[in-house]
Amino acid sequence: MAIRGSLSEASLADVLQLLALGQKTGVLSLAREGSFGAVHFDRGMIWHAALINRRDRLGDRLVRAGLLGADALARLNAELTDDDDRHLARVLLDHDLVEPEVLSRECRTLIEEVVCVLFTWNTGTFAFEPQASPSEPLIVALPADSLLMEAARRVDEWTQIEKKIPSLDLIFELDVTRLQQSGVSLTGEQSSVAQWLDGTHDVSAIVERSGLGEFAVGKALYGLVTAGFAQRVGRSSARRQPAPESRVAEHRNLGVAFYRTGMYDEAQREFRHVLELRADDLGARFHLGLVHVRRGDWEQAIDVLKRVAAQPDATAAVLHALAYAYEHHQQFDLAEATLADAARRGSAEDPRVALSQGVVAMRRGDLPRAEERLATARSLWGARQPVAAWFHFAGLAAALRGETDRAVAVLEEGIGLHPHATVLYNDLAVVQERRGAHEAAARTLEHALLEESSLPHLHKNLGDYRYRGQQYDEAFDAYERVVRLAPDHGADVWLKLGNIHYRRGDHAAARDAWERALALDPDNAIVRGNLGVARANAPAPALVGAASIREAR
Repeated sequence: MAIRGSLSEASLADVLQLLALGQKTGVLSLAREGSFGAVHFDRGMIWHAALINRRDRLGDRLVRAGLLGADALARLNAELTDDDDRHLARVLLDHDLVEPEVLSRECRTLIEEVVCVLFTWNTGTFAFEPQASPSEPLIVALPADSLLMEAARRVDEWTQIEKKIPSLDLIFELDVTRLQQSGVSLTGEQSSVAQWLDGTHDVSAIVERSGLGEFAVGKALYGLVTAGFAQRVGRSSARRQPAPESRVAEHRNLGVAFYRTGMYDEAQREFRHVLELRADDLGARFHLGLVHVRRGDWEQAIDVLKRVAAQPDATAAVLHALAYAYEHHQQFDLAEATLADAARRGSAEDPRVALSQGVVAMRRGDLPRAEERLATARSLWGARQPVAAWFHFAGLAAALRGETDRAVAVLEEGIGLHPHATVLYNDLAVVQERRGAHEAAARTLEHALLEESSLPHLHKNLGDYRYRGQQYDEAFDAYERVVRLAPDHGADVWLKLGNIHYRRGDHAAARDAWERALALDPDNAIVRGNLGVARANAPAPALVGAASIREAR
């Protein structure tokens, strides 16, 4: 169940406690004056938090701490499809580049700092969207109570800091001589801040250049000022405009945030802003292509992604996305060639590429090739959990071979691992119906609708199963939900609604439903025949659903 509201009416602390007590799984998104934050929950535990425009990222922290080389980070970022710390953390673990306990500590610190910043927001909006549990083991999972206590502590501490640093546009200067004479050793954060205390940078600029958050900079600067090692020397003349790189990063990060939450118009706007500032930004152009993919604008997606893929440093992820667009545009030769190129560029061991190759083969009707690629993808995942799409296509392949027992086994395994993937329930219901288990198919669809009740095709399929089983009242309810969600879903729904109305003796409602069906499918001979008989006020016609309706009267 989605939850939405205003931070002026419900504090973040209240919202976090509500989600924790309810053991919710999903993403809490927050927005305030162009800033965007997100807190990820898994069964009430917080396992990730992000703040758009934050410059203190996981990779930067590891480099500053000497735990990861700058060159290594650059190479990893080039391979990743986005700048999400979660993906970077998983790659670092998979390649044993950072010790698990070190990575866990850094991730915990980042979560704490983000939540503490969000804790200060008393205006703005929030929205919680349920999602499936993370498919891979979590690096860290924190109870909301401990984060709230840490946030409250920092708020109290910031009250003291503000006495020395009441505004972020203040400029400070380091007294180098006094510091050297004192013989005091500075902390790491104090050293990072001290190098920018040259009498020209205000606190906002130090936050930006040091890569530390406002709280860390404020705390370090408070210590230096209190000890007499730094003095206030002025105030920046006006609120500083972000540097060009900062503006690019701001639009890019907002675009990524909007994209991840399905706000594609807003995402497109932000990525276009990036290209206005930096026409050669491949990342922004790539994401514009992904927006077109999400919308199903295949020709536009292909046009944009081809331009990115033509660059010498285009990543395998770009080629993978381009192949996906080719596939959905029915250009299977180009899709196969592009996936082969993606494999050559370092993704031969990527199970997602093998999965896509299997899907393309299946769309071409090459079932042996499809099953070989699907088996390869499963082996490449190893001990990791395959994505829900793999179970969908593996189950479909087994069903196409007529191996319904294997199809059921694959789909039931997938549902066990991805209990919120409604497509798998729908697949299982189809296979169950092929085996003649109509009641089991209906129950499977009812379970799917508990997960996602807004999908018209699920209600349609459930209605069809009930209709074939002569359970007309249940079928009617299902079809009614279809037309409420999508009035133009298909002529077949209105045809069967008309049939049921006619069975019940409501001939006027039957005619209305059949007329809706005829408007959607003017050449439908069955609908025309039913309407002709109904208008003549004749006895019940031979309706779709065989003779069952006539026999039941």
